[in-house]
Amino acid sequence: MTDDNTENTAPDMETSGPKGERIAKALARAGVASRRDIERMIEDGRIKLGGQVVTHPATFVQPGDIVLVDGKPVDSPERTRLWRYHKPDGLMTTHKDPQGRQTVFDTLPEGMPRVISVGRLDINSEGLLLLTNDGELARRLELPGNSWVRRYRVRVFGVVDEKRLASLIDGFEYEGVRYGSIEAALDSTKGDNSWLTVSLREGKNREIRRVMEGLNLHVSRLIRLSYGPFQLGSLKARELEEVPGKTLREQVPDLPAPKRHRTR
Repeated sequence: MTDDNTENTAPDMETSGPKGERIAKALARAGVASRRDIERMIEDGRIKLGGQVVTHPATFVQPGDIVLVDGKPVDSPERTRLWRYHKPDGLMTTHKDPQGRQTVFDTLPEGMPRVISVGRLDINSEGLLLLTNDGELARRLELPGNSWVRRYRVRVFGVVDEKRLASLIDGFEYEGVRYGSIEAALDSTKGDNSWLTVSLREGKNREIRRVMEGLNLHVSRLIRLSYGPFQLGSLKARELEEVPGKTLREQVPDLPAPKRHRTR
């Protein structure tokens, strides 16, 4: 499972000021892509400011500046929005797959604004995926410092040692990688297959699959049930539902208002 993208938790020094706002942050706020992806776009010469190609992510933009991405003006930021999506297995959590496999974003209904995911689920994982039109919100919700619990239902093949399973609360090391505290409990067993409930806060790359492998268990199904306060609930596969603005503000109370940049 590719879960949450961990990022530097140092204080954010890229807030607006006399110079304006860093272009990567401004475009993330506008929902163009994540900051990391925008920096790659800059390296590829795909972004222009005032008719000039942007060559450095430390470039600042001011309200009223015209920013082009691939020759198209960037839309002014909308209000920050968040959706719950039930990702089925078999879909990639990426905007474009080099192998041409179908992505989550290919399945979204017409009329959806450009959105990015909060963390990821790998192609064989399913369940709750949060989508937002605000790259800064995505980055914020992914940071380990928010301590939001991600809860999963996991089917494994093999003999479950409940004592070793319980010991994951103290962390676990496998093939040189140290994983943080994981809460795991056995729900049911039928033959060689068992269902577990697993909760974690850290979210390293393919963390649950790797940890279970370290316990001699093979993950045959992995479903994310919740991400912090947001639940999969009764959403069916490929269903999408927007989180009400009031609920979003309650869960992220100091959510900043979007800054507006002229696009015409």
